[in-house]
Amino acid sequence: MATAAWVHGFFLTPKMQRASSITGTGDLRHFVRDPVSGDLRSTLSSEPGPTEEGIMNDIEGETHTYDLIVIGAGAVGENVADYARKRGIRVAIVESELVGGQCSYWACMPSKALLRSGHALRAAQRVAGTRQAVTGVLDVAAVLERRTGFTSEWKDDGQVEWLESAGIELIRGHGRLIGPGQVQVDDQIYSAGAVALATGSVPVVPDIPDLVDAKPWGTREATATESIPSRLIVIGGGVAATELAFAFSSLGAQVTLLSRSRLLKHEEPFVNDLLVDALTEEGVDVRIGATPERVSRDADGIVTAVLDDGTQLSADEILVATGRRPNTDDLGLEAIGLSSELEVDDTMLVAGTDWLYAVGDVGGRALLTHQGKYQARAAGEAIAARLQGSPVRDEPWGQHVATADHRAVPHVVFSDPEVASVGLTESRAREAGINVRGVEYDLGSVAGASLQADGYTGRAKMVIDEDRHVLVGATFVGQDVAELLHSATIAIVGEVPIDRLWHAVPAYPTISEVWLRLLETYGRPGSEE
Repeated sequence: MATAAWVHGFFLTPKMQRASSITGTGDLRHFVRDPVSGDLRSTLSSEPGPTEEGIMNDIEGETHTYDLIVIGAGAVGENVADYARKRGIRVAIVESELVGGQCSYWACMPSKALLRSGHALRAAQRVAGTRQAVTGVLDVAAVLERRTGFTSEWKDDGQVEWLESAGIELIRGHGRLIGPGQVQVDDQIYSAGAVALATGSVPVVPDIPDLVDAKPWGTREATATESIPSRLIVIGGGVAATELAFAFSSLGAQVTLLSRSRLLKHEEPFVNDLLVDALTEEGVDVRIGATPERVSRDADGIVTAVLDDGTQLSADEILVATGRRPNTDDLGLEAIGLSSELEVDDTMLVAGTDWLYAVGDVGGRALLTHQGKYQARAAGEAIAARLQGSPVRDEPWGQHVATADHRAVPHVVFSDPEVASVGLTESRAREAGINVRGVEYDLGSVAGASLQADGYTGRAKMVIDEDRHVLVGATFVGQDVAELLHSATIAIVGEVPIDRLWHAVPAYPTISEVWLRLLETYGRPGSEE
């Protein structure tokens, strides 16, 4: 009985073997179908792997061979495919939903569109002159229409056109692994020299009695809603819960936010205090330490949540935003002897394999779109290099690695005030055994901030490695601080000495002058503390 086999780096099924041959010189002869005539023709490769142009076998419409197959056509998968394709290899990408993925249609873009109008209104209300000019409320229909525009009305035509222009072949359907280098999509089997998983993450639903039966919203339903509920309960205290509490409150909902612990618990402690104050001022009922013990929905659609202290809350909708986990469901990992918890190196190569990669949220390193795209750029080029037999630059900060994942991950929470941070908090740095000193400054005391908003409220902190004299963490909280973050990211990634940062002069009067104030608080070089 014929069995599948690896030949020159390709995983060949019996049918493929019958349509392939090894020449007398040991070369692998591949047969491909002419796209015009439909006839089979042969190609000859003397390299021990895919040629730079890539090879495709199409035998009776059942098996295709690519250099790389990417499962998941979200932002991360698209980047893996694009960066690999630019290096000359043939790439296919598999998608069961919309090309562009979660971020484009149900997360990053629509959620920020829902938030932006409220931010702009509050910013205007914080400045004398515009405060008097702004007398109305948000046009909810216009906000929702703008949100829908950013999702292209949940159509992926534009993204599909981009794939075509980039020379990446799209395969519609659910992809799962059935063996080394083999991917099954519906009843079709494809094979490749490398496979990259870019399936993202899925929501974690807490184990609360009757919660699932109450048909709660997840972030997908919240960001795609066509109407605003009068009353909304939000369960969670992380990024999505905090952002959507602000968004729906600004759009007219009476929001109750239930969080078991402080908001954004992985950030510096002062972040929670500033956010709770801002949410309360916005009219949100924030309950820290509150945990629902039971949730139900009656025949009229009203949701009731019973808290652990016996309190009952009623609302028109309940949103569960309690975190996400890597989406490894139904990927066929068991078929290749892997568990659902994937371990990857800095090129995103899955441990125990030489052909499988996990990029973005599915790899579990840093569940952020921009960080996943960073990983994808490195992985795409690393995959191409390995397939072509080129050197792989996998030293720290090399071309083919995602070194920044370890201690230089930037992220922004688009709350109001915004929360922007990168690197390590002071407590995490100490847990890592780093000798650090934390320095804080009141952002409202910076001239540029006081011009930005009357009564500006915010705070900034930097965490310094006292042994190496470099920045290892920074946090900013305040209106419009998101754009401060990249300068901190550059300082951390570049390991810019604190003494050199004194020569990076902030323009006056800008919020960036907080950098000077933080350095002054830390102390001049050679000065006594």
